[in-house]
Amino acid sequence: MSEDNKDLGDKAEDAFDSAKESAKDLGEKANEKFEDAKEATKDFADDAKETAKEFSESAKEAFSGVGGENKKLLAGILGIVLGSLGIHKFILGYNKEGIIMLVVTVVLGFFTCGIGASLMGLLGLIEGIIYLTKSDEEFYNTYQVGQKPWF
Repeated sequence: MSEDNKDLGDKAEDAFDSAKESAKDLGEKANEKFEDAKEATKDFADDAKETAKEFSESAKEAFSGVGGENKKLLAGILGIVLGSLGIHKFILGYNKEGIIMLVVTVVLGFFTCGIGASLMGLLGLIEGIIYLTKSDEEFYNTYQVGQKPWF
């Protein structure tokens, strides 16, 4: 019986060594996969940074180009479409005038059943048409350099 126990012990030891060897191999494979994943993640992060940088540069180009003509077109269209709210005034940097138009539209429009809002809408429509019919240079000199808030 002691020989059977010895054989059984040897077999157990061999199985244990085999399990240790397999675990070591699996650990090495897992480490390789981890390194691959780590490298792929780094590549993805670099690509994402590059994409964000490109987007940032494009956005800067787009928003820095909001000069004379772009503000003219934007202010004119907003004056026609949303003139009663004074959005076109905010675009041109006339915050006080924009707030006046917004308050008159909301408050006076409420108390006069929309007459105040209609007047501000008409005013916005007229200003939008005036903005769009001026030349780029004339618009720039009048509304952006000269800071003429009304008409």
